[in-house]
Amino acid sequence: MLEFLLYPKSIAVIGASRTPGKVGNEILVNLSAGGFQGQIIPVNPSAEQILGLKCFPDLGTYTGSIDFAIIAVPAPSVRDAVESSIKAGAKAVAVVTAGFAELGPEGAKRQSEIKQLCSKKGVRLLGPNCLGIINTSHRMNASFSKQMPKVGCISVLSQSGAVCTAMLDWADARGLGLAKVISIGNKADLDESDFLSALAVDEQTKVIVGYLENITCGDKFIEAARSVTSAKPVVLLRAGFTRAGTKAASAHTGNIAGDDIAYGAAFRRAGIIRAESFDHLFDYAAALSMQPLPKSNRVVIITNAGGPGVMAADAVEQSGLKVATLNGYSATTLKQKLPAAAIVDNPIDVLGDADPQRYATAVKAAQKDEAVDAIIVILTPHAMTKPTETAREVAACSSGEKPVVIVFLGSADAMPHCKELAESNLPYYPSPERAVAALRAMYEYVTWKRRPARAVTRFPVNRHRVERIISRHLKTGHFQMGEVEAKEILRAYDFNVPDGQLANTLEEAVQAAERIGFPVVMKIVSPDILHKSDVGGIKPNISNSEQVRDTFDLLTMRLSRRAPKARLNGIYIEKMCAGGLQVILGMTCDPQFGPMLMFGLGGIFVDVLKDVSCYLAPITADEAMQMLLETRSYALLKDARGQADIDLSAITGGLQRISQMAIDFPQITELNINPFIVGKVGTESVAVDARITLARTGKR
Repeated sequence: MLEFLLYPKSIAVIGASRTPGKVGNEILVNLSAGGFQGQIIPVNPSAEQILGLKCFPDLGTYTGSIDFAIIAVPAPSVRDAVESSIKAGAKAVAVVTAGFAELGPEGAKRQSEIKQLCSKKGVRLLGPNCLGIINTSHRMNASFSKQMPKVGCISVLSQSGAVCTAMLDWADARGLGLAKVISIGNKADLDESDFLSALAVDEQTKVIVGYLENITCGDKFIEAARSVTSAKPVVLLRAGFTRAGTKAASAHTGNIAGDDIAYGAAFRRAGIIRAESFDHLFDYAAALSMQPLPKSNRVVIITNAGGPGVMAADAVEQSGLKVATLNGYSATTLKQKLPAAAIVDNPIDVLGDADPQRYATAVKAAQKDEAVDAIIVILTPHAMTKPTETAREVAACSSGEKPVVIVFLGSADAMPHCKELAESNLPYYPSPERAVAALRAMYEYVTWKRRPARAVTRFPVNRHRVERIISRHLKTGHFQMGEVEAKEILRAYDFNVPDGQLANTLEEAVQAAERIGFPVVMKIVSPDILHKSDVGGIKPNISNSEQVRDTFDLLTMRLSRRAPKARLNGIYIEKMCAGGLQVILGMTCDPQFGPMLMFGLGGIFVDVLKDVSCYLAPITADEAMQMLLETRSYALLKDARGQADIDLSAITGGLQRISQMAIDFPQITELNINPFIVGKVGTESVAVDARITLARTGKR
């Protein structure tokens, strides 16, 4: 049904206006001026004609067919306009009017009503509170934007109408053509996933860029995005990730923005390139739409000044790319053809008086060098520099086999016209850092496309034991699962858990400690205390029976004084664990994307530095390893020679088992193993403490 929205043959404009500056007038002007070849039906009860087009008082008086109706009337009149559009046979409706869910409950009610009207008749709804829609190849500008973009291969998807117009201006300023421009607004019906699916099969679209504040349905989005990214890149800027931004996003479109960490994990799973800023959005899009993808991450830098070359080399290394080492033939060729003072290492310095031919010589050598995957060309303003001629020469000698990006340092006067660069398919940047960021985005997309097929390991576990424990807790209304029961579940999933026993009396405690063997640790067990250390409820290194008796009384007394209303289920006696590296393994359930796994080192690395890695479940063995590699503290897991000093497989295996548990039992909304002690290869890794939270509805 999106065919009638993207390629309509007839469009009704309800709320068409004769007054310039009004939304209904701007939409009509854009349709006419854009050269739409189909039928345009203005609807206005007070006009006979607008812009030379016959006007109808209502759609009931129009006898022809209508594919698409765009509604620009005040919010209280929108429902009637939607009803009349449906009765007239419209297959798709766009509501540009604001004043719906973004304003609160009353607006949300009106939005729900128009959604239900459309759903009952199978009519697709765009908006409300949106800019409209543009299809350049269909010569359709059904929006109130101020311009019609030129035809191109980049499609734009935006939740914000204002950001959408800014993206149009930005593309025009850089000479970039667009394919589709879709403002999705409040997403009452059609959302980002629907349009990603449509653009996946759109022959005109080569690259998709978008601005989102939230995602309607996590699973639907990931499925749609993966179907696109396997064939064409998607670059998204996601806003509303701070507390203030989240509040603003809710007020903007009436939708709640989710956890930014979960969004990052979802984008990673779906192969989406995340833009960290508005500049990056089109920086990446320009490179992806104009240049071939690199085969690997080796970059050569060609510059007419040493300083910018150093800046670029730093940026390459910091981004995770590599400064390429030229092969002997390339170096020899450059020595023969460049002045004696030129530097033929990487960066290649062609000197301040370099003419266009000298740049071309260096570019040609880099393109022939099999040790080079991407090329950055830097021009700094000198009296002898010829930016326009150099850009033309670089474009002319580009083979189309490796990406070439160009950096112009200095004012706009020192560079060619942007539209000429765009026509030459030469993406340009104002700094080496932004050029490198674009190449990194291209390489990360290549890496994602080359990923091995996902194979999730299923471990043999005791599901029946877990089912019994969870069922017992849900029946009794106990949704917080303490250490004792949580460890029983971990044992069922083959985690190594220290030997322990719950004691309700002093005599039971002594017997348990003597059976387990000293030294032991003693802990309070209370359904009302999540963090035992907060009330002094843990005592380690108990080495004899007398200490067990003293500690039993001490812990009981501390709880009664520090948390007098807390219930005490007993004292847990557990074998003391050998030392090792303390890490945290966890799972939390995101409301949009489902179970999400977490890894981090213990102590300040998580609490202060927030150095954690998160992936959506289920994960593969490779993804579990990637979770470790993505933390800044990964270096602490290796010895001085860079080799793994601890048993990494114990960590990755634990993450995979938690992943399986999260999929097996949707009743679990949160799981935390803190600490998980890991030793050297060949030693046992142990889950020292754990807690689990269950969904109050019995299912997340």
